[in-house]
Amino acid sequence: MDAPLLDVQDLTVTFAGERSTVTAVDSVSFQVAAGETVGLVGESGSGKSVTAFAILRLLQPPGRVTGGRVLFEGRDLLALPEREMREVRGARISLIFQEPMTALNPVMRVGDQIAEALTVHGLASGHDARAKAVELLEAVKITDAGRRVRDYPHQLSGGMRQRVMIAIALACRPPLIIADEPTTALDVTIQAQVLELLRELKARYNLALLLITHDFGVIAEMADRVAVMYKGRLVEQGPVRQILRAPAHEYTRTLLAAVPGMRS
Repeated sequence: MDAPLLDVQDLTVTFAGERSTVTAVDSVSFQVAAGETVGLVGESGSGKSVTAFAILRLLQPPGRVTGGRVLFEGRDLLALPEREMREVRGARISLIFQEPMTALNPVMRVGDQIAEALTVHGLASGHDARAKAVELLEAVKITDAGRRVRDYPHQLSGGMRQRVMIAIALACRPPLIIADEPTTALDVTIQAQVLELLRELKARYNLALLLITHDFGVIAEMADRVAVMYKGRLVEQGPVRQILRAPAHEYTRTLLAAVPGMRS
């Protein structure tokens, strides 16, 4: 078998306080193969987003990785010099943030933000980068992209801002995208459109997707495999159909029971 694209091994993240240390991620292990969608599901506070930030070494103090390895394309990301890690972020692994309004620069045109992703990694510059920004907005199905490229984030709807975030994530054609609750702030209709867009782009560019969500309905629709996270630990993982048909852990059954029309 080919080695997985991403192989998280016994990842542990702690947050040290004045009186105690909290383990937010406790010996978590999972894999993502090239072209595969893996869902990381659990309620708020279960450690999903902390896991994503740890993979990309974006944890803010007092959070820190205290154990484990994160192998990506055969290299341990936790052992890379920061200079090499900067080359991985965006170019090889992109992150779609949960809140595009806070992730996007409010005083910078969206086209310039997309172009910047290309320029930083030396893939395009000047007029070429701006032209590619328009192409990327078209790829994420923003109409009148040639005009919208000059807009600021506040001039766009929530759904359009999330599409801009996806365009930035796609800019360098990374093999892996981590999507952290990409539809949480959107209404139901726009959620469906964004998920359909992610599915189309994944197929078109043969992306691997680590999809982080609290919604098992999204997992059922999007993922090949699922890992269920509860209080910092993975309590169950496997092919989505298998988990839906015969969930082994009580917490998984509780998550499934919360989805209308889905029986565990």
